[in-house]
Amino acid sequence: MERGKMAEAESLETAAEHERILREIESTDTACIGPTLRSVYDGEEHGRFMEKLESRIRNHDREIEKMCNFHYQGFVDSITELLKVRGEAHRLKNQVTDTNRKLQHEGKELVIAMEELKQCRLQQRNISATVDKLMLCLPVLEMYSKLREQMKTKRHYPALKTLEHLEHTYLPQVSHYRFCKVMVDNIPKLREEIKDVSMSDLKDFLESIRKHSDKIGETAMKQGAKNSQSQSHYWIKLGSGQPKFPACLSNRHMEAQQQRNLDNIISQQPRIGSRKKSKKDAFTSLDTEIESTSPKSEQDSGILDVEDEEEDEEVPGAQELVDFSPVYRCLHIYSVLGARETFENYYRKQRRKQARLVLQPPSNMHETLDGYRKYFNQIVGFFVVEDHILHTTQGLVNRAYIDELWEMALSKTIAALRTHSSYCSDPDLVLDLKNLIVLFADTLQVYGFPVNQLFDMLLEIRDQYSDTLLKKWASVFRNILDSDNYSPIPVSSEELYKKVVGQFPFQDTELEKQPFPKKFPFSEFVPKVYNQIKEFIYACLKFSEDLHLSSTEVDDMIRKSTNLLLTRTLSSSLQNVIKRKNVGLTELVQIIINTTHLEKSCKYLEEFITNITNVLPETVHTTKLYGTTTFKDARHAAEEEIYTNLNQKIDQFLQLADYDWMAGDSGSKASDYLTDLIAFLRSTFAVFTHLPGKVAQTACMSACKHLATSLMQLLLEADVRQLSLGALQQFNLDVQECEQFARSGPVPGFQEDTLQLAFIDLDKVEHQERCPEMSW
Repeated sequence: MERGKMAEAESLETAAEHERILREIESTDTACIGPTLRSVYDGEEHGRFMEKLESRIRNHDREIEKMCNFHYQGFVDSITELLKVRGEAHRLKNQVTDTNRKLQHEGKELVIAMEELKQCRLQQRNISATVDKLMLCLPVLEMYSKLREQMKTKRHYPALKTLEHLEHTYLPQVSHYRFCKVMVDNIPKLREEIKDVSMSDLKDFLESIRKHSDKIGETAMKQGAKNSQSQSHYWIKLGSGQPKFPACLSNRHMEAQQQRNLDNIISQQPRIGSRKKSKKDAFTSLDTEIESTSPKSEQDSGILDVEDEEEDEEVPGAQELVDFSPVYRCLHIYSVLGARETFENYYRKQRRKQARLVLQPPSNMHETLDGYRKYFNQIVGFFVVEDHILHTTQGLVNRAYIDELWEMALSKTIAALRTHSSYCSDPDLVLDLKNLIVLFADTLQVYGFPVNQLFDMLLEIRDQYSDTLLKKWASVFRNILDSDNYSPIPVSSEELYKKVVGQFPFQDTELEKQPFPKKFPFSEFVPKVYNQIKEFIYACLKFSEDLHLSSTEVDDMIRKSTNLLLTRTLSSSLQNVIKRKNVGLTELVQIIINTTHLEKSCKYLEEFITNITNVLPETVHTTKLYGTTTFKDARHAAEEEIYTNLNQKIDQFLQLADYDWMAGDSGSKASDYLTDLIAFLRSTFAVFTHLPGKVAQTACMSACKHLATSLMQLLLEADVRQLSLGALQQFNLDVQECEQFARSGPVPGFQEDTLQLAFIDLDKVEHQERCPEMSW
């Protein structure tokens, strides 16, 4: 029974579960019925569940049938109504279809237009967005295009400024675009490119300046020469703050020579450069270039072309011939890039190297003036450029750097000049060199460089110049003395007479009264030598110009050099002529006469020097001319040579003497050799008319004494052991002839019987005439 109760309880429980599942199936969405059905099949009573399910379905079918039966008539009526509505709906559909077809046909163009409008609206929106974006990008592109154009035209500093604006102002606004990122990445490369290109331009500028330094220096020295000419046209300066002397005292010789020297020193080469820039224009051109965006034609070579100018046009300054813009650009660029110190060190290092090259003189510089000129031009050109850089830039070079370079240049230049000038033997070249050095020093002094050491060195060259002058004038004097005919100068007219007097200070009242033709007592070498001495003084004076010497120093220098000319050069030339083997008595007599007149002219030389130096002879420490001593010594040498030559001539005649000491009879007249000797002496002493009386008398007395001594020696010869009366008588006739010559007064000025005393020792021969034969 209990088992039955238990089964009944289980059956009720199963039925309740099935009922719950059926309710759940009825109330649950079909999508979620799976788990419910699974619970049925998981149990063991699915058969019974199926029975219950079918029973429930039948119940629902019965309810549906009841409901349908209840609503059937309404359903039939609804169907009838629906059939009517279907007809109307079909008719309405046809109308709608027709209306739609018509609408589609009529609205087709509108649809197309609307599509086009839609596309236009879309394009307009895109264009507007694009324009907005382009308005942001366009300034960037314009600035970049401007940057490339500036770099293409080598306007590097404005390009750098444009790059700065592009990087900091424009690119940040459009940084999200890819092309902007490319630009940002290229900015460091562009900076380096600008830096490298500007440095390349600077190197080209430095190379061009090195090659054209001589042209720049030549232009600067031309300007210096022009200023010097304008200042010294009427006055020749002898020293700062010292007296000056008029050029007219030099007989226009100095002025003409000075002009020739200046024309010589400054060669007429084609001028360079056609654009002129002042320092201010050159320096401010960069600012103008930065402000302007239009391309400019630039010449970065450093040298601008200058057209040929008329002679009366002002010579352009050296700074006007050079385009310094590469230096300024590079300096500004490196300053902006923060590398100014690097640039300054590079510039100074390169210019030091160039300075050493410029200061190295060519090995053959001493051969021509052009060698010195080119050397000086290069140095001047170098320092003119550096001076301009000093005054137009701030700190690129400083005064200490310039002074250091100048000290080095000064020492090397002076050493080179001392070496090369020592090889020069041409005084004209030395003088031109001195003028060139003065012009070189004056030009650099204008730019503020100290040049005192150059003028001190010129005083050393002055001594060398004096030596070369002495050598040159030795040749001049030798040519004059060799070409002279040693005859008095004949003049046949008043014009010729005045010409000679104009060349040599000579006054003789008696000669002036004589009718033409007449003769000066001296030969041609007197006015020639006198004028050459004056030329020598001119030459000495020319060297002293512009040396900043006082008049006293110039006067002392001229007098000392002139004394050397007289006592060494001219004296030596005269002595050589006097000692020459083939010199005759006539020439010696004329030399004595000439030196006498030259001795008298020394006072005029003193006056000449005084006139051109304005230093009076009475001034303390004034050197006196030694010309009087020179000409006296030469005259004494000539006199001694006359005495010697006369004695030699007498000896030559005596060699013709052929006495037969054992002759039986004597002749009726003096020996032929003695007659010829006496005739020679008479003609010779006749030439002594213009000699000083003492010289003629001394020569005559010396000749008579030598003749008497020589005749006595003939008697006293060891070979003469016996003398016949005839031989003694012949010898006596010869002695009487000599005494007759002495009594005739061949030279005026002797006292009575003074000249006969020379033959007194020979009178003893007369006492032997009484002896028919004498044996010794």
